[in-house]
This record gives sequence, C-alpha cells and structure tokens, in this order.
Amino acid sequence: MNVGNTPLIKLSDKLYGKFEALNPGGSIKDRPVKYILDSYEEDGLLKKGDTIIEATSGNTGISLAMMCAERGYKCIIVMPSDMSEERKKMIDFFGAKIVLVEEGDFDGAIELKCNMAKQWGYVELNQFNNPLNVECHLNTTFMEILKDTYFDKVSAFIAGTGTGGTIMGVQQGFEKLGTDTKIIAVEPSESPVMSGGEKGLHGIQGIGDGSKFLVDLDKVDGIIPISTEEAKERSLRLTKENGLFVGISAGANVLASERWIKENNPDGIVVTILCDRGERYFSVL
Repeated sequence: MNVGNTPLIKLSDKLYGKFEALNPGGSIKDRPVKYILDSYEEDGLLKKGDTIIEATSGNTGISLAMMCAERGYKCIIVMPSDMSEERKKMIDFFGAKIVLVEEGDFDGAIELKCNMAKQWGYVELNQFNNPLNVECHLNTTFMEILKDTYFDKVSAFIAGTGTGGTIMGVQQGFEKLGTDTKIIAVEPSESPVMSGGEKGLHGIQGIGDGSKFLVDLDKVDGIIPISTEEAKERSLRLTKENGLFVGISAGANVLASERWIKENNPDGIVVTILCDRGERYFSVL
C-alpha cells in the first residue's frame, strides 16, 4: 500500500498545507501505522493471525483497521465514545472490533488498551509513546516538506498535536538542518494542556487528546489555542472557498497559521498539515 508523497498546496502567498487526505486511509495517520507495522514485521514481532490493539481518537484506528485487513491481522480499537459515528463505521467496515470508553477519556482508553494487551497477549501499536512515530515523520513527512520547499525559506511549521509524532519529527528535521524555523503547536482552547491549563472536552478530533505524549515542549517555540467552533468554521470555508474537503483539525491548523502569519509577518513561508478528509465529520459539522 503506497502511503505519503502527498502534495503541498498553496493556500495563500505565505501559507502552504500538506494535503494528507490523499493517503489511502484518508489521513496522515497512515504514515506512522504503516511505518510501525513495517518495523514490527521486519523485527519478527508480528505474524499472520496476530491481534493488534490500539487506543485512538479515530484516524489511527481507521488506518490500522485498513492495514490489518490488508496484511491478515486481527484488530481491536479502543476509543472514546464521543468520536464521530463515521469514524466508528469506517473502522467497523474494515472488520476491526471497537471497544468504547467514556467521552473524552483518552487516558482511560490507553489504560484499557494496555491492560487488554497484557491480559490477552495482543500486540500494541503504541502510537502515543512509540519513538517510531517520531522517526516516521522525520523520515517521511519532513523529507517531503524539504523536497517541496527546497528553494523557499520555511519560517514556521505549525500543526496540532495528538500523539505529537508529526510536530516532533518535523522539528527534528529542521533542527538537524540548523535552520531557524519556528515550531508552533496548535491545541484546542477548551483543553489547553500544553499551555498549562486543564484537560477538557472539545470537538477537534485528532488533537488535544489530554496529555503531551511525545511532545517535548522545550523544542516548541509557541502554542496557539483554537476553539472547536473556530476550527469547524475554518474547515467549512476551506471546503467552500478552496475546494478542499478536510476535517476539523485542518481548520484549526490553517486558522492558527493565518494568525501566526498576521502577527509575525515572516519573510519566508509557513507549512501546516491538512490532516484528513471531511466526510468522517458529517455528523459533527
């Protein structure tokens, strides 16, 4: 299954978005899922008929269910009950089993996933603290951004964080280059955990999962909070004005990037992530 090599789309003179909706499973999460499964298979940690379990807000679950169906593994997805019905149906259609926990309870989903894996001998994808997640985005997402912006200065990379894999992988890449590219994290204003606030319920599925996970805040230059309603409105505008049918987190990323550009007037471009397709949000938009 071919994953990655997604286009970098010009949204304005200063802003470009990497269109991850074109991955086979419709989101950026295809990248770490494929990368981790490939690594596990190379190391002999997986065999046909094994069961893989993961806690997720949805997109990783879709990607994992899809690739388990392709590769001959059984799949169990543990997720909060308030994730969109479309996400749950897609996971179910790929043949995975879904286990629901209370709404917004990602920590509970992760704990249950760990307990089930230990009790039944399931293989854990472990996206929330797996260094392969960061390594994946360094070797794929960052390298593609570098290729597509070779003649442009990237003043900032701005993206929401779920596991933190994307932002930390890209950060490592720019750090190795020795550029002064700013790394800006986006989080829901209703759950400003990285900003030092309290965990709360929000509707920007895929980011702000309640903990910092893989994010090293010492490597992050700023944090921009975006509300659920602002993110929804901006994602709908991307659909109507740009013909880009993307999800709510993409709206948050674009709006945060536009605000950063307005405030900082960079001399280079800003790159963000258009994380997934919009059809998995009909019931919540």
